[in-house]
Amino acid sequence: MFEKVEGIVLRTKDYGETNKIVTLYTKEFGLISAVARGAKKSKSRMAAITQPFIYGSFLIQLGKGLGTIHQGEIIHSMRNIREDIMLTAYVSYMCELLSKIVNEREPSKHIFDELYVSLERVSEGDPPQAITLMFELKMYYVGGFAPVLDTCVNGHDDRPIAAFSITEGGVICDQCIYRAEDYFKLTPHIHKIIKLMSQTSIKRIRNLNIKKETLVFIRELLDQYYDRFGGMPIKSKRFLDQMHLLE
Repeated sequence: MFEKVEGIVLRTKDYGETNKIVTLYTKEFGLISAVARGAKKSKSRMAAITQPFIYGSFLIQLGKGLGTIHQGEIIHSMRNIREDIMLTAYVSYMCELLSKIVNEREPSKHIFDELYVSLERVSEGDPPQAITLMFELKMYYVGGFAPVLDTCVNGHDDRPIAAFSITEGGVICDQCIYRAEDYFKLTPHIHKIIKLMSQTSIKRIRNLNIKKETLVFIRELLDQYYDRFGGMPIKSKRFLDQMHLLE
């Protein structure tokens, strides 16, 4: 069965001497993988349309297992991402996180739009760390392990938020902080930023001017949270961490 789909190339893997397996997140079918024959040949048309992060239109023969890509056209090349190693590190992390969390062939317009706009904003020069954190928090909801951010996890909805507890999986109030063992103290401003990142689509946010120290703080918080509740190793995260050490 041949299908014409629009999708974003999440990653590729060598398959034999001249072919590649391409993993796409598509509008029509969600996460799918397909063989692109001849894609390892530098002069092949398949090589051009199966580069990482390209948003394109593809003619794919789908079956029960791997599909086969027969044709493709580039809609948005996202070339700026591939030409910058730091941007590549951030986007590779977002793409791998998505591929670990979503199920194959379960389409979601919301997820597709968030991914596409996130990559587009990174390509256009918006701060990649802020966009990555926003996308990551959205994926926590998809994976079913999103933190509690609106009110104290212990039900004290009339108390001011004081911290984020890793063990308890969300924000805690000024009363609960005295019983908590592992927590990050939160100012009202940082609490507001984390809620905004988690609950608001990137499409609705124009200004991402967030202080670097705030982004570093949220990154450390989410790293510890994901280690406890996410559980799925993300290889590209190690690469991203190594790139940060070089900054």
